[in-house]
Amino acid sequence: MLEATPREFPVNPRVWVADDDDDFRALVVETLVADGYTVVEARDGVELLSLLDRAMESPATRPELVITDVRMPRLSGLGVLEYLRRAQVALPVVLMTGFFPESVGVLARRLGAFGVLTKPFLAEDLRSAVRSATRTSVAPSGR
Repeated sequence: MLEATPREFPVNPRVWVADDDDDFRALVVETLVADGYTVVEARDGVELLSLLDRAMESPATRPELVITDVRMPRLSGLGVLEYLRRAQVALPVVLMTGFFPESVGVLARRLGAFGVLTKPFLAEDLRSAVRSATRTSVAPSGR
């Protein structure tokens, strides 16, 4: 008889979201929180990396996924992704952008982005990307 093996996923996977558009970031965060994720917010890439630097010290605070806008002041989402890869931080990163030239896609793939969501995107597209990136079974709330 086959036995089920326990899943090694956190009860509330931690997803970090960076976007300089407060309203859009709030919608993303609201969707994820409603679906059972623990979310940390940042207004730009510099704030995100500052928060990540402290969080990476402990498995209890380390995120399972980073979702970041491509175009932000001070440090772009591509800059965040490049920094993480140079520092050999193995976190899945999903980029969000309202502006998607081929060069962004090429650079995102080269830097190892998990995926790119083109704004505006549906809540289900966000949910699907997050589930895939975190490999969780958190059930959508239907919002």
